[in-house]
Amino acid sequence: MNGSTAPINRKRLVFFERFFHPVAEQILGDQEDIELIKLRYGDDEDENWRELSRSCAYQIGARTELVEPWFADGALIARAPRLLAICSIGAGYDVIDVDACTAAGVAVCSQSGTNCEPVAEHAIGMMLNLSKKIGISNRALLRGGAADRMDLRGNDIVGKTVGIVGIGAIGSRTAQFCRAFDMTVLAYDPYLTREQIAARGAEKVELGELLARADFVTAHCPRTEETLGMFDEAAFAQMKPTAYFLNTARGRIHDEGALLDALRRGVIAGAGIDVFDHEPPPPDHPLLQLDNVIATPHIAGMTAETFYNMSVKTAEQWIELLHGKVPPRLVNPEVWPRYSARFEEIVGFRPQPLG
Repeated sequence: MNGSTAPINRKRLVFFERFFHPVAEQILGDQEDIELIKLRYGDDEDENWRELSRSCAYQIGARTELVEPWFADGALIARAPRLLAICSIGAGYDVIDVDACTAAGVAVCSQSGTNCEPVAEHAIGMMLNLSKKIGISNRALLRGGAADRMDLRGNDIVGKTVGIVGIGAIGSRTAQFCRAFDMTVLAYDPYLTREQIAARGAEKVELGELLARADFVTAHCPRTEETLGMFDEAAFAQMKPTAYFLNTARGRIHDEGALLDALRRGVIAGAGIDVFDHEPPPPDHPLLQLDNVIATPHIAGMTAETFYNMSVKTAEQWIELLHGKVPPRLVNPEVWPRYSARFEEIVGFRPQPLG
């Protein structure tokens, strides 16, 4: 904590520990009208609450590192009456209760689209790893069980069919990469038209058709009430026994027990998982014991290049937001009328109208 005893600043931005890259602090620190307040999870909780209650902006940390009671829920919002906006550190915003924020007149922003490259690359990497049996072969070599190479033969991904669930920035980039392998690209996204999905390089289908046709099913949707448990026993049962399931989005979009059962019974061929119900997963997690599972600890979007770019975009969005502009990655646009009134009351001038 910086120990500042300055009077309340109408543009105080509070965050815990660090941004992904220090460039964000450099950019924000150069803004004369923004006071950047760095907190630490291990500091005195009462003092952290005092700082948060005096701030109008909260940059929330990543789910893996975030600890109670600093999730952006109704209880936190109630204790921060000057809070105008909360931004997530990545594309996901499931650590923020958006409904509670909207009801309180608090804008919610994400960094959607700023990490599309590495996550899409990670999904392709998992497809190649699973199809070429790279992980299985590596385990076999380490166990001394690779005497017969024929047992480890894989498959091409060229000409196969991929089903993308959620074709936003990451899903669109994944589609582009898949087309480089001459794959047929299907997409399920109920919020986009057939024409919009076609413009993103995919054929719009319903979820059931996607599951039945795809050789790879890859999840790129946010975790919401609508998508929680989307991939359950019934969903896996609709997939081909030769198909692979990938999730580089969020844990709990797939049911871990249902996935484990589908893999053990051969309902599907394998899985690539970057996200878990509890992160990091324990080393004895049953999914980690299966040879036909490629698992990583929620690192799909974690590259040096993306940390820098995401931090720059995060800082730039905060500057726009605190200068009264409409942020480019606003999650809850319906909040804008009430947010605008609160912004004028707290900051002293009316922000731009939405749209």
